[in-house]
Amino acid sequence: MPTALGFWTSFWPFALPQCWPFCWWVAVVVDHFSRRAVGYTVFSKQPDSVSVRTFLGRLMGIVKAKPKYLISDQGPQFSCPRFDKCGRKRHGITPRFGAVGQHGSIAVVERFILSLKNEATRRISVPYARTAFRRELAYYFEWYNEHRPHMTLGGRTPHEVYHARRPLNRQPRFEPRPLWPRPSPCAQPQVLVKGQPGAEVTLHVQYLHGRKHLPIVTLHRAA
Repeated sequence: MPTALGFWTSFWPFALPQCWPFCWWVAVVVDHFSRRAVGYTVFSKQPDSVSVRTFLGRLMGIVKAKPKYLISDQGPQFSCPRFDKCGRKRHGITPRFGAVGQHGSIAVVERFILSLKNEATRRISVPYARTAFRRELAYYFEWYNEHRPHMTLGGRTPHEVYHARRPLNRQPRFEPRPLWPRPSPCAQPQVLVKGQPGAEVTLHVQYLHGRKHLPIVTLHRAA
């Protein structure tokens, strides 16, 4: 993730080194079933296999769970023999790798990283200080997991799926059209009308921790 200094160009001799203070390296773990962003960490330079294994081991201790499969690209951090040996023998985790140069072979985590860039890091001035950058990432992870509907999950949020909660989009809905028959179907998901048709509603927009790129949108019946 480029910091506010950014990169000049990828061509020598004008290229800047891919390390702090010009960029951060971010490792993320996403649960494939719920699309929940489980954890992350920040490195000042490209991490080696030991650093990645330490991060994954610490994360498994925090969530008190381990995956059956670990899906990643074929970077040197994941493809080295010690990473495979540690995962299989110590934790019983089977590694799976994406195809080299083939876009979409590890689509779930790739899509999350694209969302992280488009919805967060490209909308702010990425801090130079590690603590400040980790705080911005924590805000995005909170918003993504708790408040952002996910199309793949049918409009549910990752937290609703991960914690088996009743999704908000399954609750009775407001119907602003006064002549709309209550039993008539609506857009997916099909839910009942709350009260009588013809409700007047107001749109409320809040921003998580005051960040304009992290909106929380709700509807309320007008007073």
